[in-house]
Amino acid sequence: MISRRSLGLGALGSLGALGAATLLAGCDKLGFSSAPKASFQGVDLTGAAYARGFSLPDQNGKTRTLEDFKGKVVVVFFGFTQCPDVCPTTLAELAQVKKALGPDGDKVQGVFVTVDPERDKPELLKAYLESFDPGFVALRGTPEQLKETAKEFKIYYAKVPGKTPDSYTMDHTAASFLFDPQGRVRVFSRYGAGASALMGDIKALIAGQ
Repeated sequence: MISRRSLGLGALGSLGALGAATLLAGCDKLGFSSAPKASFQGVDLTGAAYARGFSLPDQNGKTRTLEDFKGKVVVVFFGFTQCPDVCPTTLAELAQVKKALGPDGDKVQGVFVTVDPERDKPELLKAYLESFDPGFVALRGTPEQLKETAKEFKIYYAKVPGKTPDSYTMDHTAASFLFDPQGRVRVFSRYGAGASALMGDIKALIAGQ
């Protein structure tokens, strides 16, 4: 399944040097002017002029934005509930990291944006996210809202037809975007980096780097 959803990071266009990185289905780096630059294990997106936020309904119908999670490290991942490997692995690793952080786990917010709103109904999203962590939030917009959000984040998604109309799968960018407690995008964490690398970057953001 992975080979079918393997995509080059060239789908992100303006990421330039990131073009050789791997995207699975499914930078402008300005740094700080007066503080030492943080060293992340993921790709440093500090100062990027994209992935600035979102405004989408959650699994309960409430519109959510980054402002709702101010003070927390927010981890945003695009995927779909019928994804056989990439999506559940990513969510499981984030849940593992939250648990391993102990009390600091409360300072981490997972946000899952479905790229398959046609099948991912609110009830399904609610049950799916709760199976990983009851605190995770799922976002489900209209096709138009999803298109605009994907454009803002420079992520790729596309329907891959199956044998029947309902058996399609989704190709999509397989990576997480990490935002610091001030709501600024800071890290692009590629799928496959592992829970240890994710934990290191989350710890750095919690520490204010």
